[in-house]
Amino acid sequence: MADATVRTARPDDAEAVVALRALVYPYLVRGVASTRQMIAAPPPGEEWTAFVAEVDDRLVGWVSAYRNIRTSEPDFGEVSLLHTHPEHRGRGVGTALLAAALDHLRALGVRRIRTWALEEALPFARRHGFTPSREMRYSALDLRPAPPMPPAPPGVRWRPLSELAPERMYEAEVATAADEPGDVPSDAIDYDTWRHDVWENIGLDRTASTAAEVDGEVAAFSLVMRDGDRMWSDYTATVPRHRGRGLARLTKQVALHRAAAGGVRVAYTSNDEANAPMLAVNARLGYRPMAAQWSCLRELT
Repeated sequence: MADATVRTARPDDAEAVVALRALVYPYLVRGVASTRQMIAAPPPGEEWTAFVAEVDDRLVGWVSAYRNIRTSEPDFGEVSLLHTHPEHRGRGVGTALLAAALDHLRALGVRRIRTWALEEALPFARRHGFTPSREMRYSALDLRPAPPMPPAPPGVRWRPLSELAPERMYEAEVATAADEPGDVPSDAIDYDTWRHDVWENIGLDRTASTAAEVDGEVAAFSLVMRDGDRMWSDYTATVPRHRGRGLARLTKQVALHRAAAGGVRVAYTSNDEANAPMLAVNARLGYRPMAAQWSCLRELT
């Protein structure tokens, strides 16, 4: 068998990348169009890039690397979704992809990095200087039958994203993201980055994605990223001063109901192990645990 060749990813790699992701991470949802968009037009300021590995002109590996500009921690970078086709593991493909990603981050002046690893990949991560940090839990929900549409609590109005201005959703995300559990805080989200990552994402379903509006303010929201009959609950949260009323669960239930009405058959989501409120919300909605990954940290010299 020929050695793997590592090169920079191109937009026309999208279909093969999605097929590989479905094999390695079947619970992650990002379609061909949004993957092509990500490669062709990465977020400004992140200096994002991706690499693929090929053997005999067949794509067998993928990794992306970028500067994390959503956090106030300086010089923090990400090595995202390193994965290798199961038939090509143990042959240096993952090591070659990781080396390309680290070289890219070094050139950016990144000093601390995070990656993610399945349990079986933790030995690989440790060999390359990473220390496991936090568990991310993945869950799935069959939307057959669809969750019922919940009645709106007094003073609450359900609004699809298609009826809202992006500036209002951005303000709500900024208000909710700073206390999200994680290795670094998400406390430096600028509007242009958010608009590129979320509002202009081809996969965003603005009909199913839902906000709970209270007195003209977005009090809670649940975002739906869709690929065919599969969806990803990208982010569900409640603005701090509206917490304690069950709005996150109810808003997410509305979004799931609307997604199912639009043809979605299975929903996936993830939560940090320390995010007890959202883990409880998902359990109450009927999600079942299906996988876990660990964030892994390393200093980059």
